[in-house]
Amino acid sequence: MPPAETTRKRYATLLALILAGEVIFSLPFHIPRFFRPTMLDVFELSNTQLGDIFALYGVVALLAYFPGGTIADRVAPRTLITTSLVATALGGVYLYTIPGLLGLHLLFAYWGLTTILLFWAALIKATRDWGGQQTQGLAFGLLDGGRGLVASVFATVALFILSERAASAGASVLGLQSVIVFYSFVVLLAAAIIWFTLPAGGSHPANRASDERAHWRRVLSEPGVWLQGGTVICAYCGYKALDNYGIYAVQVLDMNELDAARLNTYASYIRPVAAVAAGLWADRWRSSKLITLLFFIAGAAFLTLSQDFTASIATGLIVANVLITFVAVYAVRGIYFSLIEEGHVDRRITGSAVGLISVLGFTPDVFFGSITGRILDANPGAVGFQHYFLLLALICAGGMVLTMILSRRLTVLRKRATMHTA
Repeated sequence: MPPAETTRKRYATLLALILAGEVIFSLPFHIPRFFRPTMLDVFELSNTQLGDIFALYGVVALLAYFPGGTIADRVAPRTLITTSLVATALGGVYLYTIPGLLGLHLLFAYWGLTTILLFWAALIKATRDWGGQQTQGLAFGLLDGGRGLVASVFATVALFILSERAASAGASVLGLQSVIVFYSFVVLLAAAIIWFTLPAGGSHPANRASDERAHWRRVLSEPGVWLQGGTVICAYCGYKALDNYGIYAVQVLDMNELDAARLNTYASYIRPVAAVAAGLWADRWRSSKLITLLFFIAGAAFLTLSQDFTASIATGLIVANVLITFVAVYAVRGIYFSLIEEGHVDRRITGSAVGLISVLGFTPDVFFGSITGRILDANPGAVGFQHYFLLLALICAGGMVLTMILSRRLTVLRKRATMHTA
């Protein structure tokens, strides 16, 4: 195959992974993130109830990460990702009916399975293979930056759809239903693109039972994997914190629901720039060192937002620090899985390592929404958000400490490897 054609196919594969990697989460996450005030109104939910719904999603997702990692080491990514996308889109049909509280719990539990079990480890494994040994930061930066761009573009289209309904009777319900139809169609379209773009291969033959036990012992006994899991926990809390900025804009900044949706939508365009820039920087420096710095920056911004400022100086300071948190959080999210390559995890067990890191790292899906929902409902308005941002500052401090420990450990391992080679 000519080099130019190989390059085109390689980047077509990455573009397909970027599209699928974001739109599969559009139904369970984009709608609550970009249109949260509207969703709370249409479904008649409190922050606490929505947090509990996400907690159920998180529990099912955590149960799916481990088997999903093992499956990803044995079945071709094309089959796994396509199946996941189709199953997730079917959930959008039910969401369109505006189900009650019990129905929402069941739907998000279903999505916890369809978006993770056959999908997540397959996506990370395919991206790591795409990046090779020298461009892991770029690979994951492009993946998350591209996902951010996809999210922003589709959210902008969805915002237009919602705003078109703003002047009509029953605007909130009809507008949200139109947004649900749009996202469901996009998810099905991504499934078709994946099927016709990704190669059919990429799986590995099943290991013998003894080999399976040996490689799981190796994964579970590796301190670096556990440290990476802790780092992802803190980073993912920061990412999920952005979901509440819509409520913050309404309750504290006195915006209406549509303007709050615009704020989240337009700010999301920071993600592709921050993630790709972080990926390029990480390949020239080190992912672990860069993530440590980013945790410090995010923590300082959250700590600033937790303060009680006078109205005369609050607006400019709030806007500046909100933008800083977007940049830092998106940058960390863009590169935290590149730590797998920095830690020299065997490629043959990438899926299993991703499974363990994800079980640890995405536990905020279980607890973050419930805890922060209660914090915000206990003191609605500015006081609740001051407590909220203080919690986030403490989480960032924890992430900084974990990443510093990981960075020092990897430095020691590299020195030992150099001495052994010499």
